[in-house]
Amino acid sequence: MFLGSGWSFPVSFSAGNYQLNLSANEANINESINIILNTRKGERTLESDFGSGLQQFMFRKIDNALKGEIIETIKYALLRYEPRILVQDVQIASTDVLNGLIEVLIIYIYSQTNTRHNYVFPFHLKEGTNLARKK
Repeated sequence: MFLGSGWSFPVSFSAGNYQLNLSANEANINESINIILNTRKGERTLESDFGSGLQQFMFRKIDNALKGEIIETIKYALLRYEPRILVQDVQIASTDVLNGLIEVLIIYIYSQTNTRHNYVFPFHLKEGTNLARKK
């Protein structure tokens, strides 16, 4: 099938028979989008250009210029690394300045079937933990 199937991400095994879990169709494409957007350039040894490079925007002030750069970076990365889809639009769906979160809405169609889908990607501008400082 053109939409594809492969290992689920994150890689996991089913309980009982210890078989590798697989994903297919829409789930496989959404996992692929997530992998592309979360991969840093240079992170993959044998394919150093793979990824989106969104991490370059970490710790930046959330303004219109940043939003535009994120949108263009996502469009380019998906055009280059996910040939099964045609990106129709990328929009900033919402921002949470206090927590450094930008939710990006990606609207796309499957190249082979012309069916329309969307995916919301949560991009965190701040790396963090759940640790709180005690007073």
